[in-house]
Amino acid sequence: MKQITSSQNPFVKSLIQLQEKTKARKQSGTFLIEGMREIELAIKGNYEIETILFLPDLVSEQQITKLTNKQINLIEISIEVYQKLAYRDTTEGIIAVSKIKSTQLSDLKLPKNPLIVVMEAIEKPGNIGAMLRTCDAANVDAVIIANSKSDLYNPNTVRSSVGCLFTNQIAMASTEEAIAFLLKNNINFYSATLQNSTSYHTQDYTQPTAIVVGTEATGLSQPWRDQAKQNIIIPMQGEIDSMNVSVAVAILIFEAKRQRGF
Repeated sequence: MKQITSSQNPFVKSLIQLQEKTKARKQSGTFLIEGMREIELAIKGNYEIETILFLPDLVSEQQITKLTNKQINLIEISIEVYQKLAYRDTTEGIIAVSKIKSTQLSDLKLPKNPLIVVMEAIEKPGNIGAMLRTCDAANVDAVIIANSKSDLYNPNTVRSSVGCLFTNQIAMASTEEAIAFLLKNNINFYSATLQNSTSYHTQDYTQPTAIVVGTEATGLSQPWRDQAKQNIIIPMQGEIDSMNVSVAVAILIFEAKRQRGF
């Protein structure tokens, strides 16, 4: 088995670039996954793992081979190398290099009565990760990221999703493409916005449904507001007029799940 003990190793330097640079991830078509649970979820989600680097004092080769029956390149690394590559403060001692998956709308496999979440132009990776976590908790059928402003494989998205980046069906598209997809598939979409809206709990989400949310600063773009089945709003009873988008999407998703009998 190969061993790497120096953080100056060229391969390690390339992995540091994957951790830090969107351009490096896009050019190589790969990204890093940190943590045993996250790697296990990625494998279950049919992500192709190329290499696993691990600290032998914390993770055994036997533990890794239990994850999959596929042949994966294993590399023992030193604590110095691990600390250079690790994004999180907690030390689990294992990092994987995975191939990026296709995120085309045509890749989505939907049931007859889908519940979908659409996120438009969300900038903060942490918010995307938190929403993916909620989408997994509610077992939504797909997530569409429209007009993406953040790299899906940003390490903060991976971390904040606690592996739910790998458990959700995710597609990326422009707003126009996403709207066309929903209309073509007869999926009603409800746009969370302040303008011309009615209270979210008054709508029927038991039919094919997409919940659409945008940024807290600027909200949704005009096409989502103009073509929605209905614009919806969560009534605010305090001094502010909005809440964090990851909290708002949780409220809307679970109202839809409640109507569908969970």
